[in-house]
Amino acid sequence: MQRNTNILVCGIGGQGVMTATEILAEAALALGFDAKKTEVAGMSQRGGVVVSHLRFGERVLSPQIAPGDADLLVGFEAAETLRWAHMLRPGAPVLTNTSRLSPPVVECGVFEYPADPVGQLRALGVPLQAFDAAEIALAFGDIRLGNTVMLGAMSAHLPFPARVLRNAVEARFAQRKPERRELNLRAFDAGQARAAALSV
Repeated sequence: MQRNTNILVCGIGGQGVMTATEILAEAALALGFDAKKTEVAGMSQRGGVVVSHLRFGERVLSPQIAPGDADLLVGFEAAETLRWAHMLRPGAPVLTNTSRLSPPVVECGVFEYPADPVGQLRALGVPLQAFDAAEIALAFGDIRLGNTVMLGAMSAHLPFPARVLRNAVEARFAQRKPERRELNLRAFDAGQARAAALSV
């Protein structure tokens, strides 16, 4: 039996962390994998911290990823990416959005935002791709496209072809919001292109 694939996605509520993880799971299920996901911490609404675990493979008994066992860490917010870096297995890649979005615990002074979260990630020596997904989303006229941009960027780090994930994005929006289908596909392609242009 092959080892399961473990993907950890983190960010701030409202960034589409849960939606992105659901689409990833749908892509895995479309290929016949067993897939399990869970929201582990925080709130998906109101700007709270959100962390989602996804595991897929021939047989998955639990969605929970153990520390040191994540095959890919995807951060929709750089400070959150840094906070969850301990979950990575040695040599596993990290993909992070660099635009800053402070959670309420920072805004109210409970925690201090790191001065340079991307620099600290680089100092850990992990394979890292970092870029501003919000900037790309805004170029299409909608900040909410940031999660689809990130899906496009992570498509090269999955154990199946990028077109499978792109097809899952297309199916999701064709069914639920057909008027946004083409725009989301363009955002996916832009994220894929940006990640391809970055060295890991």
